[in-house]
Amino acid sequence: MIAIRLLLGWLLSISATLVLAQDSIDTASDLRTLALRYEHGRGVKQDYAEAYRLYCKAALLGDAQAAYNLGWMYFNGRGLSRKADVAVGWFMRAAKTGDVYAARMLVRYQGITPADDSDCQPEPAPVTASIEPSSNPSRKLVESWVSQIAPQYSIDPRLVLAVIQAESGFNSSALSSKNAQGLMQLIPATAERFGIKDVWNPVENIKGGTAYLHWLLRHFGGNVEWAVAAYNAGERTVEQYQGVPPYRETRNYVQRILATYQKTVHPVPPPRSDDRLF
Repeated sequence: MIAIRLLLGWLLSISATLVLAQDSIDTASDLRTLALRYEHGRGVKQDYAEAYRLYCKAALLGDAQAAYNLGWMYFNGRGLSRKADVAVGWFMRAAKTGDVYAARMLVRYQGITPADDSDCQPEPAPVTASIEPSSNPSRKLVESWVSQIAPQYSIDPRLVLAVIQAESGFNSSALSSKNAQGLMQLIPATAERFGIKDVWNPVENIKGGTAYLHWLLRHFGGNVEWAVAAYNAGERTVEQYQGVPPYRETRNYVQRILATYQKTVHPVPPPRSDDRLF
């Protein structure tokens, strides 16, 4: 009985520590420690993507060991595509901040040209705006918001702008017969799904539409045609037809976006902590 209580107490303490860590982490060493748990499945379900995300944040804060661990993940293909040049790039970064093991790796693999990790970038500062529902922002202002918001979701701003053009023509007061609202024509269910409280606030509307595009691009493996078709007709419709459905409206919609964006493949964005899993 005592042993069971001790085990339960230990499990509860682990859980509390992880919740606290997720909510209040503010140091590189804390981020790295939590990343180690996710990488090796210590007290949590093993999750290489989350380990990578946390190591990245810690490394960008100057943590040498986190940079070394990223190099190790890339060098060994541990949850990531094996990229020796990116691995050496991380080893070099770690060595510059004093990691002796990284320095040894550089000596051992000095024939490999280091490369930057384009997937590990500082998070853009959150966009804040106080906008009245009656606001009518200019196209230039909308473009500036998109340029800040889209990178937070790892989405090409040009794709978001193409969707806005097709959906509302940059009219923040647009309202369709199906009750789709604002710049990105969010219906109430989609707004609720992605946590948008004020759909008529243009910045919130862009965040909701971009969050949906993030989900769709992950769901459809970066296939732009399928993702934007689903934005128009719903993901289940695209799943049913295994492609762009044979609806004139949807096909014209996809063609309008592709004429502007001119790409059929988008890099699959990494997961976010606030992803809606449905």
